[in-house]
Amino acid sequence: MGALDEPLTKLVGDRTAKVLADSLKLRTVGDLLHHYPRRYVERGQLTSLDELEIDEHVTVLARIEKVTLIPFRGRKGDRLEVVVTDGRSRLSLVFFNQGWRQKELRAGAQGLFAGKVGVFNRTRQLVSPDYQLLDEDTGSDAAEQFAGRLIPVYGASAQMPSWKLSICVETALTKHLGDVGEPLPAELRERHDLIPLPEALELIHRPRSQADRERAQSRLRWDEAFVLQVALAQRRAADSALPAKPRKAREGGLLDAFDARLPFTLTEGQQKVSAEIAADLATEHPMHRLLQGEVGSGKTLVALRAMLAVVDAGGQAVLLAPTEVLAQQHHRSIVEMMGDLAEGGMLGGSDLGTRVVLLTGSMGAPARRQALLDMACGDAGIAIGTHALIEDKVQFQDLGLVVVDEQHRFGVEQRDALRAKGEQPPHLLVMTATPIPRTVAMTVFGDLETSVLDQLPAGRSPISTHVVPALEKPNFLTRAWERVREEVGKGHQAYVVCPRIGDEEPAADPKGAKKKRRAAEEDFEEIADAGAGSDERRPPLSVVETAEMLVRGPLSGLRVEILHGRLAPEAKDEVMRRFAAGEVDVLVATTVIEVGVNVPNSTVMVIMDADRFGVSQLHQLRGRVGRGSAAGLCLLVSEMPGGSAARARLDAVAGTLDGFELSRIDLEQRREGDVLGQAQSGVKSSLKVLSVLEDEEVILTARTEATRLVAEDPDLAAHPELRTALESLLDEDRAAYMEKG
Repeated sequence: MGALDEPLTKLVGDRTAKVLADSLKLRTVGDLLHHYPRRYVERGQLTSLDELEIDEHVTVLARIEKVTLIPFRGRKGDRLEVVVTDGRSRLSLVFFNQGWRQKELRAGAQGLFAGKVGVFNRTRQLVSPDYQLLDEDTGSDAAEQFAGRLIPVYGASAQMPSWKLSICVETALTKHLGDVGEPLPAELRERHDLIPLPEALELIHRPRSQADRERAQSRLRWDEAFVLQVALAQRRAADSALPAKPRKAREGGLLDAFDARLPFTLTEGQQKVSAEIAADLATEHPMHRLLQGEVGSGKTLVALRAMLAVVDAGGQAVLLAPTEVLAQQHHRSIVEMMGDLAEGGMLGGSDLGTRVVLLTGSMGAPARRQALLDMACGDAGIAIGTHALIEDKVQFQDLGLVVVDEQHRFGVEQRDALRAKGEQPPHLLVMTATPIPRTVAMTVFGDLETSVLDQLPAGRSPISTHVVPALEKPNFLTRAWERVREEVGKGHQAYVVCPRIGDEEPAADPKGAKKKRRAAEEDFEEIADAGAGSDERRPPLSVVETAEMLVRGPLSGLRVEILHGRLAPEAKDEVMRRFAAGEVDVLVATTVIEVGVNVPNSTVMVIMDADRFGVSQLHQLRGRVGRGSAAGLCLLVSEMPGGSAARARLDAVAGTLDGFELSRIDLEQRREGDVLGQAQSGVKSSLKVLSVLEDEEVILTARTEATRLVAEDPDLAAHPELRTALESLLDEDRAAYMEKG
């Protein structure tokens, strides 16, 4: 075990090591050295207090403006209130029964103050914060420690404020900086003018200037990009060495017959991407391709044409969907598109046709047995299903293509288990429902070639999106329900989406049920009162309660149904069938309708508590309307005030239909490590310095360098330090991901 793998107990003692492990997941010396400052402050450069988010743990540099000791009325005790300022805004620090702190917290002093941001009487405050004064006359250790250099502010916790963490890092640097290895080859560092890693770690934690910080970050950015791209280059090299059966559509076969029946012409983008996929399928190595595009850009049609080409070549294809609702929707729409071509070997079926079977976990035994038999004997050229397709008993005669819809919802093991059902590795096509910026695709799906669909099919109508500020303008919410009634009156249908199901806690008695229903009614009918005088947000609105309120109130007389993940599978399918058939006016649902649901007659969607959804998720949801000739309308209902970060997100969604732009906004507002964690299992150490959005040039160059190095030294035999860095990036699960693809 190397010195950097040593547990922190040896360095900082058992008690501190436990706090670091429990609150920050820092367990080894290496973890601590790679826990970089979140930002830096210079003495005299005060933190902007008006940017602080409620419930966030913060460390701020501010100046004390006023100190007041306030005795409690009618009882013992007092409250020390300290007002700090950045010169524009103010923040209140509150200490209970700690009047003695008046002696050191004096007006005019500067300090670092750390705690959780709360609100009292509409004023932001920190209750009993930790602090470290930075003025020379206080005799503070911190004042001396940070003299003449930038003050690092670390991602910290309530138990481990930034300056205490800084002391731990100083100890690690002093004792172990000499143990740090050098993963980047010398010639690569020279080519790109990068400083050695030990120097970079010292400068990132102890910068004397902004130039020091930039040099350190430049080097550490390269480490993160290069090591990840080496892992992906190894994966691509291994894939290219695997054998696969070429699958080329035959002239005058099933694919040609299907194309001849299409009532429209493929978009230029669909033709281009189909050609890329066809070329991959015709090779003797397995295709590994990512198909992404705008909501409604026709990805399913492109995937279906690839599946038909494989069936033409004598193979079978599988479409793996993340939910039963989506699997059923895919099956219904594909059978509808294919017509008698989906009834091969059946009475009235086409001679060129094949069978399209559905397999989900909730199917009855007879239907399940028939589907399994059709797949095993080869009668079913196309199988569509959920995780049920991965079970051991599912066999295929000749599996040639696996299409995975919504990749990030599947674990790596499931994708691998399905691919293992072919005699040789089948071709793989991964579809993402949400567009991804190019560098993100290269980082997250770096072992896949990428195809992009950025044109919408002809006949699609535009979707207009508006924010409904329910607290500020309650009459806007009233108008929203009127718009739903108007659309239904024109013969159209509507969705209402809620973040919660609502049957999580059944009432123990009728009185409880009545009380709960009334509480929900107040939430719904008088949103303006919910949370207005309170710092706590009410629970998210639910499908069950919202549907009940709509039926009693603004949508009374309309045919309203609910849909969510905990309904029985037959009930879900029946609700979707009735909605698709126009027998339901308004469908109140969770995000179970987010992907793939296609009901062209739906023209309006109301998303309740829209601020509780992500930007890309909102974009995906609104893609369920405007799928026919009538214009689509999406209304984002929120209680969040104008000017808040949550409202800014909603305004962004309302302001553009460009999924790639929204994806970028979404990722800018999330920790970038989550970008990796969403699609790649086992991310032990998320990206800390590299930005997959802003560092395109570094990622592109690192990819080129990594590809070259892996071609020369596939097992990294001549680069042991790089191999060690790779092993520390990949834990066992992640290594399995790389092995299995």
